[in-house]
Amino acid sequence: MSKIKSLFVTRLYHAALSELGKVPDAAELEANCLSIAEDDEAGQNWCEENEFPGYTSYSSLNDLEWRFPTFKDLVKSLDKHVAVFAKDLEFNLDGKKLKMDSIWINILPEGGIHTSHLHPHSVISGTTYVAMPTGTSAIKFEDPRLPMMMAAPARNAGARDELRNFIYVAPEIGDVLLWESWLRHEVPMNMAEEDRISVSFNYRWE
Repeated sequence: MSKIKSLFVTRLYHAALSELGKVPDAAELEANCLSIAEDDEAGQNWCEENEFPGYTSYSSLNDLEWRFPTFKDLVKSLDKHVAVFAKDLEFNLDGKKLKMDSIWINILPEGGIHTSHLHPHSVISGTTYVAMPTGTSAIKFEDPRLPMMMAAPARNAGARDELRNFIYVAPEIGDVLLWESWLRHEVPMNMAEEDRISVSFNYRWE
């Protein structure tokens, strides 16, 4: 009797921040993100020099959790979500821990995009969503096998998620997504008039 099974799997964690730990006030967190973006001259200069459409604190600030209590609460909650995901992934941490390596703000205005990328030197990466106006972009994940599918035909329109080349996930405000850092992803163009605001982060093994 023939048998078909999946040999490998890519896990994606999707939950509300409120499921674990103290939840930062959504309006306060959004106000903090906008205030930091306005005051972060180094970040603004980096975005302009690198033609980044919008704002990111990725290359300018590495102490958000010390600047505002809302970010400190956010990190505590994210630590708990990452611990749950690491257990699901069945990592053998060998007495070490997964520790947040970096956390940064992303603000994409209308027309802004974040091109396809991955997060080297990290184990788990993720994003939590602060402002998601109606019509804004979902996050797009790429099948890691895609570069090796040189002669494969296209998938049927109704193909199962685990067989598709790309998966789009449209989170809501207050959601958190986690994935292994090698998973390539992007944010397509924001078609909404309002800013799309998120906070992204990496965890390393140490």
